[in-house]
Amino acid sequence: MNKLGKSLPPLASLLPFEAAARLRSFTLAAEELHVTQAAVSRQIRALEDDLGVRLFERRQRAVFLTPAGEDFSRSVSAGLQGIAAGAGEIRGNRRSGEVILFAELCYAFYWLMPRLSDFNRQHPGIDVRITASIRPLGLSDEDFDIAFQTSGRDSASHALVFSVPDEVFPVCSPGYLADRQIPLALDDLPAHRLLHHKVDAQDWLEWDEWLAKAGHNVRVGHRGSVFDSYPVMIQAAVGGHGIGLGWKRAAEELLSTGQLVRPFEESVLLESELSIYRHRKCQMRPEVKALLAWLKAELD
Repeated sequence: MNKLGKSLPPLASLLPFEAAARLRSFTLAAEELHVTQAAVSRQIRALEDDLGVRLFERRQRAVFLTPAGEDFSRSVSAGLQGIAAGAGEIRGNRRSGEVILFAELCYAFYWLMPRLSDFNRQHPGIDVRITASIRPLGLSDEDFDIAFQTSGRDSASHALVFSVPDEVFPVCSPGYLADRQIPLALDDLPAHRLLHHKVDAQDWLEWDEWLAKAGHNVRVGHRGSVFDSYPVMIQAAVGGHGIGLGWKRAAEELLSTGQLVRPFEESVLLESELSIYRHRKCQMRPEVKALLAWLKAELD
């Protein structure tokens, strides 16, 4: 008799429950799983019916775990993490010549892609698989060998290999400036249309913090257009919609082609802005060593 099968709840309901419990939101869980909110609600209702207890309290538009939900959430999370770890170990047996690089989306798009052909020429026998994500490394379940992202983002217990500095300065399109003479005076910044990159948690420099680090008393708050994606914000700058903050490593290609310019002289140096990690279970195979060495040389 399969006692395990009889005691398990509906397995299809566990991922929606784990996501909703972790995010404290059916809506966010649905977005993460790429399903509808109604589908998440149905799965959780089926799970509650099977267990015979309420797992969530639904109050207006918010949801809260019940004590039973809190206990079950810990069990489900631990179980799924164990399964994920086991799968990761199996996937860790890479085929010869393959290495997986997890990259924060903006760096993958603007920094990595223009350069990766150079690595391919140097190492024709190595296949680099790219996983680009807006999610922090520590909150992603993607498989990888090496990862790089903005320093300070959640990296779980993966091993930091090295960090490098970056420079942050205002950028805009030449068309936005019209006939204005540059450099502009930073005191005039509040008079301009500003572009903001805001995320939760805010692990990217925003305008007022940048101004403080640049030694100016001017503050602009959040006036202007707000974006939750750095690539979209940068494209808004390219399109002439205003002035945004540019990270040199991510914006240098657009600056070199003249799609962006620096309207102000001021700049802020961040000493350890970008970090390279190795998966805690990654074996230092020749492919991994080669990619790490190339990243170090390019970033230095």
